[in-house]
Amino acid sequence: MIQLEEAKITIVGLGLMGGSLAGALDGQCKSVIGVARREDTISAALERGLIDQGTTHLVEGVAHADVVVLATPVRVILDQIRDIGPLLPQGCLLMDLGSTKADVVAEMANLPEHVQPLGGHPMCGKETSGLDAVDPAIYRGATFILTPLPRTSEATLELGRELARAVGSEPLVLDAQRQDFLVGTVSHLPYLMACALVATADATTSTDPAAWKIVAGGYRDTTRVAGSDATMMTDILLTNREEVLKALDVFQRQIAGLSRLVESGNEERIRTALSEIRQKRLEMFP
Repeated sequence: MIQLEEAKITIVGLGLMGGSLAGALDGQCKSVIGVARREDTISAALERGLIDQGTTHLVEGVAHADVVVLATPVRVILDQIRDIGPLLPQGCLLMDLGSTKADVVAEMANLPEHVQPLGGHPMCGKETSGLDAVDPAIYRGATFILTPLPRTSEATLELGRELARAVGSEPLVLDAQRQDFLVGTVSHLPYLMACALVATADATTSTDPAAWKIVAGGYRDTTRVAGSDATMMTDILLTNREEVLKALDVFQRQIAGLSRLVESGNEERIRTALSEIRQKRLEMFP
């Protein structure tokens, strides 16, 4: 397997994640080729120095690649995996940056034998999207989940680790089901919670002109991810529906419990419950 510094890397999709990865790989590999649907996206990426070459033609973009990274919404990734396999050179590593993994890995299992598959999910991002939001620094300090298949060679997995470290991330190997279970609670549930908070404020206080004048930082922070791209999040929720629903069920029980506590008016019980939750939060983030 080729070393990262010698690799020609093609990134399909030059939005926030793909464009940021391209920029983060600057100087870390032999070259970065960008593939996008629109010529103006390619021109902008070239002008910003994010890519060395670019094309709107997938066949051309992957023809000589050592590594191909799919940086599109999850259900688009699934379609691209089906289409791209026969186009890839012998021994090419095909990765993705999708936020859910079970469906992706299942589709990767059908790739031609000459392709080396590896699921990927960097735990970073912004609530904004598109090339204008690109920031190569978003990968620094992030966990980069890697999901190998049984057919993925150790050398391929090591190349994936090398790529993650090159952009400043820490690689973490997880199987697909475990990753989807974990992110269903720690990533996808918080998005729905933020959406619910925005919808609640809209349904209750939005008619009062003073409402948005007194919004505090806590509300802004907890609702920030509700500004995420709706198409991307729809794909994520639909491809991790089972785990998200399980997390929502537990969350609803927790909210109901807190509601009963507040309703009780029992100061001691309320303080005890909140103190226990506070302590758990401090243990998670010392």
